[in-house]
Amino acid sequence: MATRIIPAFKLIPVPLSDEAEALLSRPSYVDSSIGERHRLGGTPDRWAEAPAPRCPSCSEDMTFYAQLDALPSGGFDLADAGLIFVYVCFGCFEVSATLDSA
Repeated sequence: MATRIIPAFKLIPVPLSDEAEALLSRPSYVDSSIGERHRLGGTPDRWAEAPAPRCPSCSEDMTFYAQLDALPSGGFDLADAGLIFVYVCFGCFEVSATLDSA
């Protein structure tokens, strides 16, 4: 099965509590893009080129599904402004996630 590209959608986090709202405040030393890079589909915002993971069941390249950004405050950073990338195999419905940071 050929790797497919899902059209890109920006994901906008909506806090569900006051505690969550506080985590969206950005200290002055944190880059303004941190916490804004959540996305469904498109291509991953990787710092270095990396191939998509292979499905552990069928060995085909997995499809990039989404990226989740670090929170800008509250001690939930991901390895220096990292992103979590989620991949899926649409043939086997296996899922894989990787973490990339600057």
